[in-house]
Amino acid sequence: MPRVRVPEQADGARAGVRGEHTHGEPVAPRTPLRRTSVRGQILDALRAALVGGELTPGEVYSAPVLGERFGVSATPVREAMQQLATEGAVEVVPNRGFRVTERSARELGELAEVRALIEVPVMLRLARTVPVARWAELRPLAEATAVAAAGGDLARYAESDRAFHGAVLSLSGNRQLVQVADDLHRRSQWPLVSGPVSGRRAELVADAAEHMALLEALVAQDLGVVSSLVREHFAGAGG
Repeated sequence: MPRVRVPEQADGARAGVRGEHTHGEPVAPRTPLRRTSVRGQILDALRAALVGGELTPGEVYSAPVLGERFGVSATPVREAMQQLATEGAVEVVPNRGFRVTERSARELGELAEVRALIEVPVMLRLARTVPVARWAELRPLAEATAVAAAGGDLARYAESDRAFHGAVLSLSGNRQLVQVADDLHRRSQWPLVSGPVSGRRAELVADAAEHMALLEALVAQDLGVVSSLVREHFAGAGG
């Protein structure tokens, strides 16, 4: 994993003052960093690790230890973790660090229900009003989810899945709706996958196929199929 250095004093020495434990923790993931912003790189890497199951639900991770693994000080890691806490992916453990959230089946069901309550009416309205040509423009996004699913790339699938749903909802012209829906979508992706990736690939492939089926139903203005597909999709593997 590339090491990113920033022009600031490392926070490892200050970790003792903050009381964050740095021993006996699970090994942090070595995830490639991409953005020019250090905090943005760390946030992206942590999100990918969460979705991919590299950060274990219920385990506590300290910013100094994660910072060592990423080759940066604890500060950008701590800032990224605070953002993830607001998204419900982790929770702050005073004097220790951040615990990865454990999702229950009930919580996932509640998220799916809320998403359906918000998005199904919007999808039905869009099915009646959006020109066929606009739906055709979204095919590459649906195909991208299929490619990620076929490769078993959980982090890439999560990103492309949200991109597809965001593009569909953006046709409503309601930016607040898109933002709220994306937040709910991201929260539904946090229960991170346990077990080998190969065990999830078939589920992801089936989930990705529903994107194309949804586009076909929207083009056909088949409101019944649109409604049932969206509800079933939210309760499925990737959401």
